[in-house]
Amino acid sequence: MSLTENYKLNIIQWYPGHIAKAEKALKEQLKRVDVVLEVRDTRIPITTRHPKADEWVANKTRVLVLNRQDMILPQVRSLWVDWFKRQGETPYFTNAQQGQGVAAVASSAQAAGVEINKKRRERGMLPRPVRAVVIGFPNVGKSALINRLLGRRVVESAARPGVTRQLRWVRISEHLELLDAPGVIPARLEDQQAALKLAICDDIGEASYDNQLVAAALVDVINDLQTTATNLVPHQPLLTRYQLDSITMTGEAYLHALAEHRHKGDVERTARQLLTDYRKGLLGAISLELPPTS
Repeated sequence: MSLTENYKLNIIQWYPGHIAKAEKALKEQLKRVDVVLEVRDTRIPITTRHPKADEWVANKTRVLVLNRQDMILPQVRSLWVDWFKRQGETPYFTNAQQGQGVAAVASSAQAAGVEINKKRRERGMLPRPVRAVVIGFPNVGKSALINRLLGRRVVESAARPGVTRQLRWVRISEHLELLDAPGVIPARLEDQQAALKLAICDDIGEASYDNQLVAAALVDVINDLQTTATNLVPHQPLLTRYQLDSITMTGEAYLHALAEHRHKGDVERTARQLLTDYRKGLLGAISLELPPTS
């Protein structure tokens, strides 16, 4: 069943004013940038690829960072590594909150700087720190990555989209300067399947969606994965967490059954709990996207 069948009357759109301003400012700053660190959510790495990313990167060096590596299974990570290599890209997996994988990202950005400064010397110019920008959707972990690169908290980081609102340069070392940019999202979300995944992962503003419909969609995704990719999801994650199996029910039916089972019929509270549990990893490491097979 398509995730969007229930969503025909509930189109998800979110493009607050600060994002429009940020995108304009980002375009102006890109002229000064040598390296683009593109951060995506490892649970939905296709969905969190901004359609303008290639335009922004242009001929600069791109470092692809897939954050929240702890929220997918190792076998899923291996599939993504192989898939990205076939696309000619090397993904760097990180858990920015804990600092895992961040040193490799820094080394990759600085290696690009070595090449840039070599060319500067050849033209009789003095070397300078490499300038990198961190781009990505809201709430994918950009600020947490910068704080880890710097080794101390300099930019506000929170588990909700839209915290970073202005562009600012942060000096990481004598070799690296980083531009922290607010999360940018397409002005219009044409693909509502993708919009639902953004909502499930909390990578879009909460005001744009209905918790109950999104939670039901999450259950439908988990049911589908349990049927089609058994070895790529934890065993019976909803039954394990809530002592109520979902596999014979639609997402909507399960949400109502779970509300009766745990919250005295309060469907809204149940929907919020289910989404929170998924986002905190309490249902296990569940990737909502697997590499395309074609």
